[in-house]
Amino acid sequence: MDIQKQNELFVKETISENKLYFSELSKGQSPEYFVLSCCDSRVSPSVISQMPLGTMFVHRNIANQVNKDDESFSASLYYALHHLKVKKIIIEGHTNCGGVAAACNNNQEPELQYWVNSIKENLPLEDRSESLSLDDMSRVNVIKQIEKLKSHPIYKKYGEGIQILGFLFHLDSGRLEQLEN
Repeated sequence: MDIQKQNELFVKETISENKLYFSELSKGQSPEYFVLSCCDSRVSPSVISQMPLGTMFVHRNIANQVNKDDESFSASLYYALHHLKVKKIIIEGHTNCGGVAAACNNNQEPELQYWVNSIKENLPLEDRSESLSLDDMSRVNVIKQIEKLKSHPIYKKYGEGIQILGFLFHLDSGRLEQLEN
C-alpha cells in the first residue's frame, strides 16, 4: 500500500466534501475525548469509531496501560486535561491483545519485561482457568486501567468531573463493547 497515494485520495475526498476542512483544522484543536488505546495496528480509535480529525486526542501503548511512571502517558494526560479541556476519557482495549497474551503466557523477552510485568500486575493470573479467556483478561485489563487512572496524580489534580469510559474492540466483528467500571 502506497501511503502517499492513500493520503492524496484522503485529501481529494475531504476537500470535495468541504473545501475549508484543512484550513479550519489548522486553526487548532479542541477534542472531546482523550483516548488511551493499545498500539495494535488493527485498532485505530478514530477509524473504528468514524470520528473526524480533531475529535480525539490519542495516546497509545502496548495493552493500553495507565502507568504513573510512564512520562509520555502522564504528559499526554496532563495536556489533554489541562490544556485541551477534554470532556471524556476513553480506555480502549481489544480482543486477542498480544500484550495481555504476553502477560498471561509469562513472556520472558528481556526487552519486553518491564512492560509485560506492568501488564501482569493488572491481571488475575493466579485465578486464570478455562473460565477466563484471553478476551476476559482483556476486559479485566481495561477495567483495571480505569481504576488506575482514577488514582493517577494528574487525573486527581486536573480530571475532576471528567467521565471515564471503558471499551473493548472486538476484532472479529468490528464492534465496540462498553465495559462497566
